[in-house]
Amino acid sequence: QVQLVESGGGLVQAGGSLRLTCAASGRTFSSEHMCWCRQAPGNEREFVAGSRWSGTSTFYTDSAKGRFTIPGDNAGNTMYLQMNSLKPEDTAVYYCAAERRTTYYSNSYLYTTKGVYDYWGQGTQVTVSS
Repeated sequence: QVQLVESGGGLVQAGGSLRLTCAASGRTFSSEHMCWCRQAPGNEREFVAGSRWSGTSTFYTDSAKGRFTIPGDNAGNTMYLQMNSLKPEDTAVYYCAAERRTTYYSNSYLYTTKGVYDYWGQGTQVTVSS
């Protein structure tokens, strides 16, 4: 059974940093796309960033550009999201997700279409205080 488990969330002051981890088990990922999404209370789940599991082809939404990065030091079946200069509006539950097989969709499709992703984690809460 494939599982994705997020960790690293918590309470941080505005301007602070957090590093989220997405650990996969049950299979090995390599060229498949993965993404980070978030959902604040009352809002739809939205994309934040993504890449291939190998760490290539990274993509960031406007809300993440310049502040969030998917580091290149991903370790095997683990992916990270480094979040700097956090703002109160970044408060949300953060999820990682992965596709079952490698696809070659455009970024405009990959990072607007949740149905691309077959596996989802349970989420980790990020709270940014002002």
